[in-house]
Amino acid sequence: MTERPAPAKLELLVRRDDESFEVREVGSALGFIQSRPQRGAEGSFEVSEVRSSVAAERSFILKSAATERFLVLSEPEKFLWEQMDGNTSLQEIATAYVLRYGEFDFDIIPNLIRKLQRARLLTLEPKSRLRQALARNRGQRVAKAVEATLTSLERINLSSRRVQSVFQRLHRWGGFVLFTRAAVVACLAFGVIGGVAAVALMRALDDVFSGFGGRALLGVLAVKLLFFASVALHQLVHGLACVHYRRRVREFGFAFLHGFVPTFYVDVTDIFMATRRARVVTAVSGTLVHLVLGAVAFLVAAHASVGSFTQAFAVASGIIQWQALALSLYPFCFIEMDGYHVFVDLLGVPTLKHDAVSYVKALLRGRERLRWGRLEALWLAYVGLSSLSIAAFLAFNVWIVVSAVS
Repeated sequence: MTERPAPAKLELLVRRDDESFEVREVGSALGFIQSRPQRGAEGSFEVSEVRSSVAAERSFILKSAATERFLVLSEPEKFLWEQMDGNTSLQEIATAYVLRYGEFDFDIIPNLIRKLQRARLLTLEPKSRLRQALARNRGQRVAKAVEATLTSLERINLSSRRVQSVFQRLHRWGGFVLFTRAAVVACLAFGVIGGVAAVALMRALDDVFSGFGGRALLGVLAVKLLFFASVALHQLVHGLACVHYRRRVREFGFAFLHGFVPTFYVDVTDIFMATRRARVVTAVSGTLVHLVLGAVAFLVAAHASVGSFTQAFAVASGIIQWQALALSLYPFCFIEMDGYHVFVDLLGVPTLKHDAVSYVKALLRGRERLRWGRLEALWLAYVGLSSLSIAAFLAFNVWIVVSAVS
């Protein structure tokens, strides 16, 4: 019987605290010791630095031209990526890391290789373990049925990747006007005028919603349909902004977010390779659709007959549009919307939500000690403000529903 070969190992020269060295063997689940990972050829990827005023380390965005996936790399990961030239073995790469940084994270190389494989930035084919993970975590029969239903809905995806030329024509035929100073001034003016009208209407909210009468269900459905259409317009403006900065819109379509929330979407991730100003404008421009539509709705309500169905419908539409504006722009709500992306881009901490939630969970479970560094303070502030914001949002919506029904 053929003897099973021993698993491949890496031998690393590791510096101790007393400046002496020791040799450690590290098991490798990804290949033999002389494996030489080959990154993509020049032109098959782009690298862009994310500058931070908070984090001490630099981070980078790595884009695959083949799959157009984007990876966030730390400075050590970028160093490792640069060593993967097809000529340097895993052992040599690990040794270079130790010589560069004086220490070694025993998970960094295999984790990085897995990320690069999934993005097809290495010559090895990616291997997904998603199906195995789902199978291991299936619960009871009801849970299986729910999972199957959500999975089926997630598979519903009506989209097109041939939309770049469409967005270019829309931009050329007048879409560029949205990104002029005159458009910005007009948008802000709409917001101010609509806000004045909204304040006046909120003072008599009970009388306004009485216009629904016995047609409250019809009113809610109509408001939701109008809002659904506005989401498509929101995404359309994102795409126009992306084209405005000479980047490519990869996809536009319809899907069920998280398996049950119907929504339109546009893939403008190519904007990550542009300037920070371009990324901010692209993120904010789509949200301003809700500012304008909400202002228009409040102005219509202000000129409608008091207590009419039209007035009630317009006010409800205006409230939902401006809630969408707030949720899109407000970064502290555990939802990675446009405002969150702008916020983390300005700070240069692209994994803020993940890091903050992980840190607070570790604190609550006793796995971490409370530290007061700049990043730790940011994580605590993010979780605290997000929790308070969600509570306030739910309370406001309960009040709105009670006012509309009563």
